[in-house]
Amino acid sequence: MSLMGVDVGTSGCKAVVFSEEGAQQAVATRTYAPIHPEPGRAEMDPEVLWRAFTGTVAEAASRTSDDPVTAIAISTHGESFVLLDHRGASVRPAVLNTDGRAVAEAKRWREQRSEQVFRITGHSVHPMYPVFKLQWLREHERESFSAARRVAWVADYLLLRLGLPPLLDHSLASRTLLFDIQRKKWSEPLLDAAELDSDLLPSPVPAGTVAGALSPSGADQLDLAPGTQIVVGAHDQTCGAVGMGAIAPGTVSDSLGSYECILAVSDEPKLTDDALANGLDSYCHAVPDRYVTIAYFPAGLTVQWYVDAFCKSDIESARAANTDVFGVLESHVPAGPTGISFLPHLIGSGTPHYDATARGLVHGLSPETDRFVLYKALLEGIGCELAIISQILAKVIAPFDTIRVSGGGARSALGLQLRATMTGCRIQPVQTTEAVCLGAAMLAGVATRVYDDIVEAADVTVRLGDPVLPDPISRAEYMDQIARHGRAYAAASALRTGE
Repeated sequence: MSLMGVDVGTSGCKAVVFSEEGAQQAVATRTYAPIHPEPGRAEMDPEVLWRAFTGTVAEAASRTSDDPVTAIAISTHGESFVLLDHRGASVRPAVLNTDGRAVAEAKRWREQRSEQVFRITGHSVHPMYPVFKLQWLREHERESFSAARRVAWVADYLLLRLGLPPLLDHSLASRTLLFDIQRKKWSEPLLDAAELDSDLLPSPVPAGTVAGALSPSGADQLDLAPGTQIVVGAHDQTCGAVGMGAIAPGTVSDSLGSYECILAVSDEPKLTDDALANGLDSYCHAVPDRYVTIAYFPAGLTVQWYVDAFCKSDIESARAANTDVFGVLESHVPAGPTGISFLPHLIGSGTPHYDATARGLVHGLSPETDRFVLYKALLEGIGCELAIISQILAKVIAPFDTIRVSGGGARSALGLQLRATMTGCRIQPVQTTEAVCLGAAMLAGVATRVYDDIVEAADVTVRLGDPVLPDPISRAEYMDQIARHGRAYAAASALRTGE
């Protein structure tokens, strides 16, 4: 008996099969890319998502035919949606979370009902949220909007394609800016403000709800047995937290991906003035009766840009030695702080400013600066960002001394050490590199009684690596650099705006 977790991301889909003990048995991936019909817009044919989903599931399933998959749960990124007509066909391409068309609509809500939105949804107003893009479509694409009989997010769209009810878990519903996170239902005041009917929307349910059994036709497409249980997953960040064992109040996890997302678990959403002022979003966890508060900033995408742009010879050296390019670079970095301020805001900043116009900045170059020094400065910049938002989280939620980590950034030993030193926290890697898919598989296992509850699932499947401890001497040396990082952002903002 095995369990499958699927992660449908912004740029690719991954399906992973796990044993009941959490051992990875098979993995399959597909990549895709958005289309940009105009600057600032990001769309995708929903058929691309469907083919990627069916392809990865079928490939992973085919590799474990001797241990059949009994249940599958689907985790997805948030915010992307598709309009469907009365037959369930899409009336236009899906609008993605990275689409930026609804700036004016978001601005009106920010001016008129920013606090109301935060108190109900736990989120600050931002153009990425679907409510604003739906308003834009109603105004600018009236024919398409009028033809729509259902708004489907990626998770419930895939369920509909499988012939199952359109169910959306509470964590993904939270990302629409239309969901009351305390009452666990669509918000009538916000629906009225957006002039939207709740009949357009999927049914909100707790993560881990069984959507139904796979039909023979669905089974053929997924290379799974008819009757395989399909389980409602959750937002990728909350599934990743589950896969890292961040399920109890007070636990903190950090997903080291293109964006670095640090997430703190609590019994109640943090809807305080401090949370609002600092841009901290609280919403429903994938764990029943739990909430998460999340902060994020660009990280891995900036590292990848730097390595691709400036370290081609090191990439070749790593390939020749059958090793990781990060190890090659980190074998040449100098000891101690570089003294360079590196803002990793290539496509805007994250918490607490959420400044879409922010851009990367490097200050403090000298004739001695080479690509290895600059690489370390970039990792220091990421460490500074994490230190700043960790302080904000600790102030708003509660102090913490351990951060569990997973994701591509965990391959960098230097990056982990800098995070530990700059935050003053133990950095606790988890052994799996597929925390999101593991979290989804855990939800599938709980739903089908493989595990009694999520606590047992975590005890059985989540394995921790050796912790990385702060270096107290280096931490004292880095305190000034952390402070200068904050001042560098303010200076960059002034240069950009002329203020």
